[in-house]
Amino acid sequence: MLQQILRDMYIDPDLLAELNEEQKQILFYKMREEQIKRWSEWDRNLDKEESKMKIKAKFQHNNSKHIEWLKGADGEVWVWIVGEAQGDKPYEQICEELMAERARCQAQKEAEEQWKQKEAEIEKKFRDAMAKEKARIVAEKWKVEIEDRKAAKLLEKKFQEELKKREDEERRRGEEQIRQREELRAKELYLSLKRAQLQSQRNENDEQEWQEQLRKSKAADEDRKHNARRARAEYHRQSLRAIQKGKVAGLSNLFQNTNLSNGQESSQENSSSSPAKLHVPVQKVWERPARPISKDVIVRWFKEEQVPRRAGLEKDSGQIATWFHGIISRESAEKLLMNMPEGSFLVRVSEKIWGYALSYRHQTGFKHFLVDASGDFYSFLGVDPNRHATLTDLIDFHKEEVITSSGGELLVEPCGQAHSPPDFSILFG
Repeated sequence: MLQQILRDMYIDPDLLAELNEEQKQILFYKMREEQIKRWSEWDRNLDKEESKMKIKAKFQHNNSKHIEWLKGADGEVWVWIVGEAQGDKPYEQICEELMAERARCQAQKEAEEQWKQKEAEIEKKFRDAMAKEKARIVAEKWKVEIEDRKAAKLLEKKFQEELKKREDEERRRGEEQIRQREELRAKELYLSLKRAQLQSQRNENDEQEWQEQLRKSKAADEDRKHNARRARAEYHRQSLRAIQKGKVAGLSNLFQNTNLSNGQESSQENSSSSPAKLHVPVQKVWERPARPISKDVIVRWFKEEQVPRRAGLEKDSGQIATWFHGIISRESAEKLLMNMPEGSFLVRVSEKIWGYALSYRHQTGFKHFLVDASGDFYSFLGVDPNRHATLTDLIDFHKEEVITSSGGELLVEPCGQAHSPPDFSILFG
């Protein structure tokens, strides 16, 4: 189950809700390790590709132009920091002058374009008026055969002078309008640049706030890593103690070498004297889905895989353990433990994973720990060191060793059945 989570880098929200805090911390730590491993591999491949591209570019551009930096008296690259050299204006004043100059140049350029358009309009206007007046004079004065053509010429010249005056006056007004527009435009551009500068400063402030949030996030991330490492170290310590006591299995395929057959024989022998003992048949392991998909599938898994491994049975007597329950919900488990003292516990078949859930009563409420049984051992989900050969071994081990160092959970009093028939009857039927 753990390997599948790390391969997909995804855990179902319902399954995540079943984990206690320390299991979540350890699972988070393992997923982060896997992310870092994948990122490092990707980064190495990227470096290799960049090296190849640099070598290729070097051969292709041997004859390209190069840049040489101007050096100072000390032989180092000459650097001039604006506003700090002797005689330099303050940086803020330089910025203000540059913005004002940029605004003035832009406004002047726009004013020139506007004046060209205005001048073209004025020329066209008076050229059309002159042509119209000429046509009128020709049509009216000359048409009536005025004898004094000189008077007509004088009249035409007088009209031209008048038009010229009007043209010059309108040209002057146009230039004045353009100049005023230029000043207004310069002010608008200056304000626009000033707003952009203020926005840039606000963005810098936002960047500082983001950096502070990032720092806090990294600090929280480090706290989670520390908690996960501490939990793993505690599980490792427990594992060493369990190995010393001979209560932990560390090899794969460990059920191939267990004395299940002997246990079955003793169970069969005891069954003749005690009807409460269970006869455990040995069956072939079936091909199960990746996750439990229905209650019927869970029952089949238990009968075909867990019954041959004597899951839920006392080691010595072969009877169904008091603490073992069937496929019941978290809420039902908490109701059974509600009026019991601290340290009371039960084990129920999980509907989320191929395994079990250990429900524990502590002083202020309840805790639930997922037990992975998808492989050939029993261990809390996400924790590799403590691998127990049987479910009973895991329970017996934590009667003497705490489950977590922070919680100090010891399995003291098993919680039995509250109704008849028992809730595990469907599993052994």
